[in-house]
Amino acid sequence: MKYLILAIAGIMAMSACTNTAKHTLPILGQRNAVTKTVNGKSEVDTVYQTIPKFKFINQHGDSISNKSLDGDIYVADFFFTSCPNICPVMHRNMLDVYHTFKGVGDFKIISYSIDPKHDSVNVLKKYADRLGVTGNSWWFLQGKKEDTYSLAKSYMVSAQEGVHDGYFILIDKQKRIRGSYMGTDPAEVKKLIEDIKILRAEPDQSIVQ
Repeated sequence: MKYLILAIAGIMAMSACTNTAKHTLPILGQRNAVTKTVNGKSEVDTVYQTIPKFKFINQHGDSISNKSLDGDIYVADFFFTSCPNICPVMHRNMLDVYHTFKGVGDFKIISYSIDPKHDSVNVLKKYADRLGVTGNSWWFLQGKKEDTYSLAKSYMVSAQEGVHDGYFILIDKQKRIRGSYMGTDPAEVKKLIEDIKILRAEPDQSIVQ
């Protein structure tokens, strides 16, 4: 009986290892089937929704575009510095993500302000300083509000005048959406941290479009 229990435990352990190794995150958003010719043969490939081109300014006054994130896994959210309710909770929770991956070279956090008129570069820098954010692993961005509202749709969230969703969106190195997490929920943020680790372990994360 003792050996039977040990054998069952061993099988379960091997199964757990196998499941972990094969576990990958889903790819979210729209997808289209595209037919292409390879070596004279027609093949159907799947093209996934990706984050489009953008250009904003960060808290250091640097110009940041989608190209600035080439080769990076990142988490995005939408906020404004004078937000009285969910934003402070979201960014207190995001600090857990920031501290977990602060030393990781191919990971960033991107927070888009929906109130660029108030959230100038100086205001964003002071906001980052109050959170204790330094360096270039977490960028607070501002740009034209119409561009910000439009970009939010690409992340599958809503952002408009004075109102935004509280989700953290996980983006892979191919700029595809790999997860959505409620930023005010510590359990969801903990899952986000674990999913970032899973995503970083995916073989195709060394490939950049």
